[in-house]
Amino acid sequence: MTDGDSVDASENDGSPNAPVLALTARAEEVLNAHSRTRGLTASLPRVDTSPLRIALTGPYSAGKSTLIAALLRLPPAAVGELVDAAPKTHEPTPYEWNGVTLVDLPGTLSGIDEHSAAARRGVRGADALVIVTTSELPGEAETRAILRALDADGFADRSVVVVNKMNAENSDRDVILDEVRGRLGPFADRVPIVPADARDYVDAVNDPALPAAQRASLVAESGIDALTAELRRITAPGVSGVRPKAQAFELLRVLEDAERQWVLNGEELDAAETAKKAEESISRAKERVRSALERESEVVASRITTAGDRAAAGVSEKDGIVPGHVAHAVQEELERASTEFDARFSTSVRTAFDALVAEYGTGVPEPESWVNGVEAPDPTIDASPGDASPLAQGAKEAAKKAAKAGAAKAGEWIGKVADGGSGPGSAASAVVEKLSRNRVGQKILDAGEKVSDGVGKFKPWGKTKAAGKVAGAAGKVRWALTVMGPLTDLASVAQDQNKRMAVNRRRKQIRNHFDEEACEQRTSLTAAGERYLSEWIAEVERSLSDLMERGLKIKAEREAALTAIKGLRDEAEKLVGPTS
Repeated sequence: MTDGDSVDASENDGSPNAPVLALTARAEEVLNAHSRTRGLTASLPRVDTSPLRIALTGPYSAGKSTLIAALLRLPPAAVGELVDAAPKTHEPTPYEWNGVTLVDLPGTLSGIDEHSAAARRGVRGADALVIVTTSELPGEAETRAILRALDADGFADRSVVVVNKMNAENSDRDVILDEVRGRLGPFADRVPIVPADARDYVDAVNDPALPAAQRASLVAESGIDALTAELRRITAPGVSGVRPKAQAFELLRVLEDAERQWVLNGEELDAAETAKKAEESISRAKERVRSALERESEVVASRITTAGDRAAAGVSEKDGIVPGHVAHAVQEELERASTEFDARFSTSVRTAFDALVAEYGTGVPEPESWVNGVEAPDPTIDASPGDASPLAQGAKEAAKKAAKAGAAKAGEWIGKVADGGSGPGSAASAVVEKLSRNRVGQKILDAGEKVSDGVGKFKPWGKTKAAGKVAGAAGKVRWALTVMGPLTDLASVAQDQNKRMAVNRRRKQIRNHFDEEACEQRTSLTAAGERYLSEWIAEVERSLSDLMERGLKIKAEREAALTAIKGLRDEAEKLVGPTS
């Protein structure tokens, strides 16, 4: 299969490199999915049964070419042709040796960028490395390059470090080797270090006048035989044993390249950052309002519970009735709780709106006015048959009707009854009539002073007209209706043989009732506020869609691609195993 062919992992099932090739096939699909990474598919590992490739890498003038000449046992003429001190080679040069391919890479640190790039490509295509340095010891840049090859590139168990030119004058072998080990750090015990002098070896084997004993001594001290032994050890597992790990590391490097392709810049970066900023601004607005909603709905619940405690504490031990002034105070407290919730929640929405306008201008849609449309359940407790209190009867009847039709429909219901000409005796008229018989009932009818401009000026109207007026105040009356039943439904207490026990039970009943109502109101207010907030935020997002659309698309594509690439990287890292 050529380099341009796609990977077919099914052809390699059961072979040592089948897992990496199967993962490569998936990587090819991911990289081909976007133009940014499509060009990287050519660098993915392929089915490859060619001889193992051992690359010689190191700085310019370290003696890589001389080492190859020594390993190949070249004659003098060939040695002179191969060894060239000038950094002219721009591409890796292969040589066949003992069934493997030695690849002479251009020298690094020569100041020629093309050489460094070619050397890097050669390392990525190698199955094993000969890392060449000299007795002059590697500098900081060279040391970093060596550690990168051993660690990030994964050659720690597939490499040999050769310290060349060891027979130079004033070279203390032990000191130099100790220093090299120190620079290898955690890899010093994993990577064989071979002291060598390739020039001594070439000269010795090619000098016919050299005595045999001296030639043997120079050959032994040159380290070429030791290097040969190490290379044979590394390549002993063969292609099927060495190449799969090399391919797994190359797959990792390609995936790293793919991630770098998704680093945004220029207009794309600007678009993505604009979209991100807008998303964050909208998110802050949502959280600001949501926090206020949760806080204020909790306040309402707490005030309902407190009102219940007050009503329960006010139950008369004499006749088991909640005094009118206590009931009136509780009613007013609940109305204040509703009004103040509306005001504070609306303020939080306005604050969020103003912040968005400050960032994005008047194009941000203004939220609709908040309408407290919470539909409270029927909270009344059944009264005894003898309870003839007009206030209690009227409150219960109105609350039941509101519960059936929904609090938001209460006004509509009363209005329809009135407009329908049902006349005297109708349900709406009965409610109005009963409520109008005392001052507490008049206060309910006059909630918010929308019916008669104040209790003191209350005058009973005709039943049809009064029912119509009540409809206009239904939104606020609802709060009173949902809690008034337990305050006045006490007639049965007088019939209890033990008044104290009856009063205590009644107080507990009232507290429990208000606790349940508090929980329901908190839940209902939170749900209604969330719906209101969601509708407004959706409008805000639509208004900023032109500003955010391109950036959001880029962001979504980038996140999806990086997620897929990361998943492949995680699997590839399992294949290569620990590198240190």
